[in-house]
Amino acid sequence: MSTNSFGRLFTVTTWGESHGPALGATVDGCPPNIPLDASMLQKWLDKRKPGQNKYTTQRQEADEVEILSGVFEGKTTGTPIQLMIRNTDQRSKDYGDIMDKFRPGHADITYWQKYGIRDYRGGGRSSARETAARVAAGGVAREVLKALVPDLKITGYMVQMGADKIDREAIDLAQIEQNPFWTPDAAAADRWAEYLNGLRKSGNSVGAVIEVIASGAPAGLGAPVYAKIDTDIATAMMSINAVKGVEIGAGFGAAELTGEDNADEIFMGDDGLRYSSNHAGGILGGISTGQDLVCRFAVKPTSSILKTRKTVTKLGEETEIITKGRHDPCVGIRAVPVGEAMMACVILDHVLLHRGQVGKNQGKIG
Repeated sequence: MSTNSFGRLFTVTTWGESHGPALGATVDGCPPNIPLDASMLQKWLDKRKPGQNKYTTQRQEADEVEILSGVFEGKTTGTPIQLMIRNTDQRSKDYGDIMDKFRPGHADITYWQKYGIRDYRGGGRSSARETAARVAAGGVAREVLKALVPDLKITGYMVQMGADKIDREAIDLAQIEQNPFWTPDAAAADRWAEYLNGLRKSGNSVGAVIEVIASGAPAGLGAPVYAKIDTDIATAMMSINAVKGVEIGAGFGAAELTGEDNADEIFMGDDGLRYSSNHAGGILGGISTGQDLVCRFAVKPTSSILKTRKTVTKLGEETEIITKGRHDPCVGIRAVPVGEAMMACVILDHVLLHRGQVGKNQGKIG
């Protein structure tokens, strides 16, 4: 089983390769009568598409999404929604030199070891291009969430490039769409621009950390043990190509805290419960508290670089490799809308699961 699907009630199956004719997603479990057209999905794909500035790959793809099924007269029908995005700017010849070699740090070698065949043109399914399908599917999830959880807002942004972190005292969410790095710290954006420009010209790459926050998520989402919402968020983010680490709330930083410091104290406010802090990332025992859901994930440096690296061939011969083509010097930049999309898909899946088992929250406080 190749396992190209995720979700329980709201399910997404992605298909297609980086250099194939098209890629896309089949979305099932979408409730009927939700207003939906391609333009509602396109705005999210436009955030992710390549070639928007000199800090991303110069591959020119419009990433125009087509809805092939599951929508009639501008509304979802409750049947599977087929989404397709055509590839229009493949340059497969750029990969001819590496067809028998394995890029260090890339999935080339493990795909070959597992399947005995690999699509060396851009990496096939291991390419970050696969994430365009996730963003389209996430757009569907967002439209459903508008109807079911109208107060929900999902916001993603970059908090670190290489070793350089943002100043959290300087966060201004209005800055996120004002710079090419999707960061809320304008000063960090200026530093990163200079740093990445030099890295890009040298043919190198660098990693990044993305933070995704879902505010307005209701309490009660998730379930103990095997359906924890933080488990599913972590799984969703970890499944994004190039992601190597995921944190919820304080994450690994919680190991440095005492129990007294880590405890998010609980109070009664005028509008219900309030908390002194949110080290838990809005999740306790796998169930949402009603606070912001907070997740961070680390994206490794792009493996395809214009630097000579030592490797081996399929015959086991030691050799060297340098990767030509158009690649992101920091793939974390375009991972921001992907993280948002995956958060939307997970939350909608849990909203539907909660509605099916519990309906309205059963426990009352006060």
